[in-house]
Amino acid sequence: MNTKIDVLIPEEDIRKRISEMAAELSEKYKGEEVLLVGILTGSVFFLAELAQKMTIPVEIDFMAASSYGSGTESSGRVLITKDLARSIEGDHVIIVEDIVDTGQTLHLLTEMLIERNPASLELAVLLNKPSRRKVCLDADYVGFDIPDAFVVGWGLDYDQKYRDLPYIGVIKE
Repeated sequence: MNTKIDVLIPEEDIRKRISEMAAELSEKYKGEEVLLVGILTGSVFFLAELAQKMTIPVEIDFMAASSYGSGTESSGRVLITKDLARSIEGDHVIIVEDIVDTGQTLHLLTEMLIERNPASLELAVLLNKPSRRKVCLDADYVGFDIPDAFVVGWGLDYDQKYRDLPYIGVIKE
């Protein structure tokens, strides 16, 4: 198999947009501390860049979650494979995710975190694929809306490969 990857979003555009998102968050939460909750594994690159660009105190924690069921369809439940290391009650929490596709897992995860009584809960995503949405889920901060294509780079993978690409690309076989 000869894999070709076409650049969809260049590195400079990604870094610029993340800086803009960090500025928006820093302004909104000025005088506060926020907890960035990265959803493993794809969010790591985005979360690191976002945290570095923010001008307010941030804490970082991670969760790993998946929806499960028979075949390729979600059962509507979320399996938490790594939970937060501490309580979020009373905290300003920002879920940081690499991409929102169908939205099912992230929607259910958001509902679970709301039950833990944070002071606020928002969602920051690098990529948004609205054409694939199966549930009502709108991110508060979106890096880029993208078409329905399989993308890699900046944390997103294909069979655990290409996460480290410094751009968002579309795989062409």
